[in-house]
Amino acid sequence: WEVNPLYCNTVREIYPYSNSNRLLNIVDMAVFDFLIGNMDRHHYEMFTKFGDDGFLLHLDNARGFGRHSHDEISILAPLSQCCVIKRSTWLRLQLLAEPEYRLSEVMRESLLQDPLAPVLTEPHLLALDRRLQLILDAVGKCIDTFGEATVVANDTTQPQSPAVHRAKLDT
Repeated sequence: WEVNPLYCNTVREIYPYSNSNRLLNIVDMAVFDFLIGNMDRHHYEMFTKFGDDGFLLHLDNARGFGRHSHDEISILAPLSQCCVIKRSTWLRLQLLAEPEYRLSEVMRESLLQDPLAPVLTEPHLLALDRRLQLILDAVGKCIDTFGEATVVANDTTQPQSPAVHRAKLDT
């Protein structure tokens, strides 16, 4: 990702990235890593017991929350190169940018319950808000370039319940 700005074009052509949610999951992982400042993710592991479209395991986050003053933009390469994000992720990120749900405040409140509190310093909490804005800006640039319908992948539609299917069969 870091050395080839067109790497996503290659990735999109390779199975399983071409036929599954795997690319969207990698973008989610990149967003997570950028938020926590984890510059050490060189590969990923998959839980595929039930098939190729399993889920990513976010192992080895030890470098997260290291340097609060440095935002390593290259971590967002999958997002900025592929210009795609799950709708559920996009909506959650937008919500966490709202004053009443600010990411730093949500984290601060959540971490108060930890026996090791304070887990994160104030500069680390503020870095979350700053990095979130950079992510929102990157997605906004993609939307301006390609349009929301192309960039934001709809993963929020719920399948109909079996009762709805039975009702259709009965008529």
